[in-house]
Amino acid sequence: MKIMVRAFLARARALKDSAMTRPVRVPAVLVSLGVALAASSSAAQSARLNIGIDQAQRVSLRGAAASVIVGNPQIADVTVVDANTLYVTGKGYGVTEIVAVDAVGRSVFQSEIVVTGAAGSSTVRVWRGGQATEMACASSCAPSVRSSGASNAPSPAAP
Repeated sequence: MKIMVRAFLARARALKDSAMTRPVRVPAVLVSLGVALAASSSAAQSARLNIGIDQAQRVSLRGAAASVIVGNPQIADVTVVDANTLYVTGKGYGVTEIVAVDAVGRSVFQSEIVVTGAAGSSTVRVWRGGQATEMACASSCAPSVRSSGASNAPSPAAP
């Protein structure tokens, strides 16, 4: 019995040594599958996210985030619920980007955020010279909490 065990261990060591010196060949199918999966994973995480102004949308991350970066905090805001869940809120009209990274700096979420008027909302922007005031309208119109000044408001289109 001892001889069989020794022979088995010797054969296992020989196989291990030959495997360490022999080049590993990965089939091209596996390589292309890995590339395709990596591309689809990053594409899914970089998809555009459309949010209505003053609306929030839940985002589930594919890993735990350590930091979240908002390109323009005047357009969108992020509330971190836990390491894997964010809520993105539209604050101002426009386009920005949000990136969440893990503890070693790898991206776990990256998306372009487009903030537009909420579906079914009734708002009016009133221009007086260079000053714009946004009005929230239901049965009557009243100034919205959000009132943009001349410094950050887009200018009206020229006639």
